[in-house]
Amino acid sequence: MPNLTFDFAGRTAIVTGAARGLGLEFARLFHRSGATVFLVDADADEVALAAAEMGAVGIACDVTSTEAVDDLVHRVRTAAGRLDIIVNNAGILRDRRLWKLSDQDWAEVLDVHLGGTFRLTRAAVPVFREQRYGRVINVTSYTGLRGNIGQANYGAAKAGIIGFTRTAAKELASFGVTVNAISPNAETRMIGSIPEDKRQELEAAIPLGRFAAPSEIAATTAFLASEEAGYITGSVVPVDGGISI
Repeated sequence: MPNLTFDFAGRTAIVTGAARGLGLEFARLFHRSGATVFLVDADADEVALAAAEMGAVGIACDVTSTEAVDDLVHRVRTAAGRLDIIVNNAGILRDRRLWKLSDQDWAEVLDVHLGGTFRLTRAAVPVFREQRYGRVINVTSYTGLRGNIGQANYGAAKAGIIGFTRTAAKELASFGVTVNAISPNAETRMIGSIPEDKRQELEAAIPLGRFAAPSEIAATTAFLASEEAGYITGSVVPVDGGISI
C-alpha cells in the first residue's frame, strides 16, 4: 500500500457506493488521512459492516430518492458540524444490447449514476456555500467517452456525468467549490470475473499493460479532494493507464 501523506484532519467526507470496491477504497484512504467519513450505500448490511471495520459511520441511502439524499446531508451536517467532500460513486449495471434494453433498464441506470450525482451535489450546495468551501468528485467512465457494446444506458449516464461536472464547476466556482471527475480503469470484482483470454486482450489495449490497483484510483480522488488541488475544477481526469489516449 502506498505511503500517502494526504491530510484531511477536520474535514468531513461522504462517499457513495462505499460498501465495496472503489468506493470502499476511497473511504478507507480518507479515513486513514484523518477525515470524518460517512460511507453511503443502498446495501444497509454491507455498508454497516464496512464502516464498522474502519471505525467510520455507515448510512443506508437510496440516491434515487431526493428525500433520502436531503436527509443524508442533514444527518451528516448534524453529526459532524460540516461537510467538505462528496464523492459520487454509486452505480449499478443493467447491461443489454440496445434493442433488448427495457425502459426500466434505461431509467434505473441513469437514475442511480446521473440522478444520484445530481441529487447529492445539489443537497450539499447550501452547506458548501455557507462554508465557502467544498470538493465534489464524480466517477465517470471510459464508456462515457467512447461507448461500449451492451452499455448504452451506462454510457449515457457516464457521459451525462461529464456534462454535469463541467456545468457544476462553472456554477459553483464563485463559492469556493471545485467539481471534478475521474475516469478509472481499475482491478475490480467485475474485472476479476472476466475470462483469462479476454482479460489479456483488454490488458494489451492499455499502454501501461495492466489495470490499476484500487489504491491508485483512490490516490487521485484524494488529491482532487485536497486543498492543494484548489485550482483544478471542471476536469475529467483519466486514471486509466493510457487507454483513452
